[in-house]
Amino acid sequence: MKKQLIALLFALVPVTAMAAGGAGVPLDEANIDLTDKASLQDGARTFTNYCMGCHSAQYQRYERVATDLGIPEDLMMDNLVFPDTLIGDHMKIGMRPTESKGWFGAAPPDLTMVARVRGTDWLYTYMRSFYEDPSRPLGWNNRVFPNVGMPHVLAELQGKPVVGCKAMPVREGNTIKRDSLTGDPVTDEQCDVLVVEEGTGTQTEEEYDTTVRNLVAFLAYSADPIKLERHRIGVYVLLYLAVLFVFAYLVKREYWKDVH
Repeated sequence: MKKQLIALLFALVPVTAMAAGGAGVPLDEANIDLTDKASLQDGARTFTNYCMGCHSAQYQRYERVATDLGIPEDLMMDNLVFPDTLIGDHMKIGMRPTESKGWFGAAPPDLTMVARVRGTDWLYTYMRSFYEDPSRPLGWNNRVFPNVGMPHVLAELQGKPVVGCKAMPVREGNTIKRDSLTGDPVTDEQCDVLVVEEGTGTQTEEEYDTTVRNLVAFLAYSADPIKLERHRIGVYVLLYLAVLFVFAYLVKREYWKDVH
């Protein structure tokens, strides 16, 4: 019993450690919706176009993704599948771990299960926490994962984030403080925050947040493709057990009615 308790405590350590970023950065809520097929499709597009240059999803198949997300096979093959790859193949990449380790200092991990390991809030905040840092080998750093070896692969979309000052909404607990007359959010200039240089990206801040949220949603789906189906079946199982309990109780009462 004592060994089991110790094992349970060690198992909970990674979960509690993910509640904030590696540098104590508070995590933003991803608020993903696994029922939104359009969101998952956009996330799949972002993943294959921007992430699969270095990261694989080798425990996932292109065919499964196309079927689950409602993507026609021809559209999947033309836009999301690498040349000389079959629709039934796993989502692997050609980069060799030994080579990538020499380039980045560590081999980029497979991302099939990353949403279950890191959590969706961590991933959402991480992809929005890159900033320009000339002292790093690749010119980028990250507030959630300091000194990470990964470059900012979505910089083309977001633009060039730098550490600076900008107006931030004032929060009272978990809610944003609003003006009592206009209802507009109350803001206050804060420094040492990430600011995207104007005109350096192809998306607005809201559009980029949506792109990252969709990417995280796809990674969450990839980590547990049958989550929604499992939850749906679970409801029926609980209803079945509830009905079975009634009959079991009646049988028990009938058997024990003469026992004093």
